[in-house]
This record gives sequence, C-alpha cells and structure tokens, in this order.
Amino acid sequence: MDRIAIIGGARLAGEIPISGAKNSAIKLMAASLLTDETLRLTNMPRLADTRFLGKLLQRLGTEVVESVGEDGPETLLRTAEITSGFAPYDLVRQMRASFNVLGPLLARTGQAKVSLPGGCTIGARPVDLHLKALEALGARIDLHEGYVYAQAPRGLKGGQIDFPFNSVGATEHAMLAAVLADGETTITNAACEPELIDLADCLNAMGAKVSGAGTPVIRIQGVGRLHGATHAVMPDRIETGTFAVAAAMAGGEVRLTRTRCDFIQALIDKMVEAGVEVTPHNDGLTVRRNGGLLKAVEIETGVYPGFATDLQAQFMALMTLADGESVIKETIFENRFMHAPELARLGAEITVQGGEARVRGIDHLTGAQVMATDLRASVSLVIAGLAARGETMVNRVYHLDRGFERLEEKLSACGAQIRRIKGDGEGDED
Repeated sequence: MDRIAIIGGARLAGEIPISGAKNSAIKLMAASLLTDETLRLTNMPRLADTRFLGKLLQRLGTEVVESVGEDGPETLLRTAEITSGFAPYDLVRQMRASFNVLGPLLARTGQAKVSLPGGCTIGARPVDLHLKALEALGARIDLHEGYVYAQAPRGLKGGQIDFPFNSVGATEHAMLAAVLADGETTITNAACEPELIDLADCLNAMGAKVSGAGTPVIRIQGVGRLHGATHAVMPDRIETGTFAVAAAMAGGEVRLTRTRCDFIQALIDKMVEAGVEVTPHNDGLTVRRNGGLLKAVEIETGVYPGFATDLQAQFMALMTLADGESVIKETIFENRFMHAPELARLGAEITVQGGEARVRGIDHLTGAQVMATDLRASVSLVIAGLAARGETMVNRVYHLDRGFERLEEKLSACGAQIRRIKGDGEGDED
C-alpha cells in the first residue's frame, strides 16, 4: 500500500491546472449505455474511479478507449450492443456510483440486474430514492439477495418524480432513465449542483430533450433514441476548492486555472472571512496568504450552492491554525468527522459532538503518522501536512487516487516537499 510523505513548511508558488470533475465524469460515462454510437468525453480525469467504471462498462458491452486529443485526455465509449445487463456485487460494491448503470440499462433494454451498492464509511447512503424514481417511470422493481431486478418490457413511461429531499445521485439517475422514456417526465425538488447541468448538456448533445437542470424542477421529453456526441467534462469544483485551501494552509500564492470561481463561491466567502486573499480571473482564481493570521469562522455544510460537504474536511484542516474557535456543522452525512482524530495526531484540538465539530486553533501542527479513512478526509491530512513541522506520513492513500489526479505532482510543482512511497505502507483493511 502506497504512502505519501510531506515535509511541512514550504510555501507554495505557481500554477495548478484543474482536472475534469470526477463526480461528473462517472455519470457521463454511464450515459454511454444509452446509445449505440460513440460518446467522446474530453477533459477526462484519469482516476481509479473512472477506470473502475470503465471496467464495469466493458463487462456490459461498452468499448472503452482512453487517448490524448488536442484538448488533453479523452475517453471514447461505444456500446454498439449491450451484451450483459448484470452488474455483480464484487464490482458495484467498490464504487457506489456504479449503481447508476441500472437506469440506462433499463431504459435501453427493458431489464437489468444490478447489485445494491452496500455500505459507506461516511454514513448511510440508501438508494431507495433511485428505485422510487424508476418505479415512477413504470419499472417493476424486485429486491432479492442483495440485487435489484428491474423490468420494463414495454419500455419506460414518462412520469412525475417528487423527491422528498435533494439527492444528487437520485436526480442524475432519474435523468439517465427518463431521456428514453415515452412521454414527459417532471422531476421536482431536484438537486441543483453544477454536475446536473453538465449531465443535461451532454444528454442534450446526444439528442435528449432536458430542460431546467440546475433548478429544483427538471423536465424531460423522452425521445426514441440517442446518438453519439462530443462533450467536455466540467472542471472539478472539489479539486478546485481543495487546492485553494492547500494554498491558504501552506501560504504563498497559487493560481488555479481551467476552472470556475462560481462553483465554489461558498468556500471562497469563508476563506476571505478567514483572512485569505482570493482573486478571481477569467479561467480560475488566485489564492494568496503571505504570513497573515487566519481567523476562526463558522461553516455549515449544505446542498449547492451551500458549503460543499466534500470540502468540509479540507476546511477543518485550515481552521486548526486559525485564531480562536471554529464551529463546523455537518448536515449532509453522518460519520463525516473521521478525519478529526487523525488531525489530532498532528496536534489539532478538535472536539466532536454529533454533527458538530469545534476546532480551537493552535500555533502549529507537528508531523506524525496518520491514516486516510475516506477520499476527502485523506486529502485533508495532506493539506495539514503542508503546514506541519517535520514529516507527516499519510497511509492508505488509495483513497486519494480515487478522486485526485496527480496530486503530488501538482503540489510539488508549486514547491511542496511531497513524495509518494510505493508499496511499503499499511495493508488494506477493507
């Protein structure tokens, strides 16, 4: 198992290009099941999660080709024929987003057998809303021995889908199924994240008729078939926010390019409140902190455009060095403070009670051995290590490889003393 070693104290200076969004790319890849023509995705991130989904799609009949085009990494996906409608547990359990192949398989072939995704280390993330959405489109759903058996032998029918609360995954799944349904589908209380707009833009480029993405009401007029298309994956707003916090933590000046400020405005507002200088520009933003004292602030995670839960761990790391006591309220996932005890190993003073964490800022952190527990928690430990005195060793970094492309390379190009140690860390306990 790889480890990442960081010698803290180096100020960052330089430019970091932001990769395509993981959370968007994996749903766009699933959309390739909806057509027998080629879907070309540009600005594709090269991550463990995207490569894993590619393997699952190949099992279902998709030809997946990774290449480098004029605009950088791209992936070509063509499902001339779905050769299998079965997604087994040993594949789906490794990445819960792979459950979203269910809707496209059902929409195109009228049947599918897909494993339930299982548990999640950051809390319960049930798929009942996904299944109710498919039932609203006329699917017959049966659960047996951990598998979803879905049937719509006469095709899906447009319908009314009313979500009781915002769910990004369920909204995306409903969109993926409804584009080939007969008639109009209306989704209310839909999630409004930018990834929904990216998915809608891709589907529309393939011939779908989706309107309202990015608002609480999405309308979809079903079509008989979709065709191939070329679509550029949106920039990763979580990677953007992560490197913005890293620059603030380490100090110095870093320009983030190939991204958008409006995707992370809630984070930017809190960083400015904490005393960090953030300057937007045409293709991204510049983050500066040249020795100024950080101020403690309060954040509360929420659905977009609120403060993203996927940036909570990173911001907690920043607040460990702020003057005063910060309050961090997590409203999206339970168990998403597992990074707190690991940050405490670096000397952080954090008290967790239920969905609230209080962080009392200290003068400095001290490097230590720490262990990654999930994707976002693991990168918070890297961020903390950038400012800690001495060496920080982050174990079990396979979590990082799921969602961050060339993390060490991008940070070291800006002066961070960070390196990957191959294959001699702790074993995988999962």
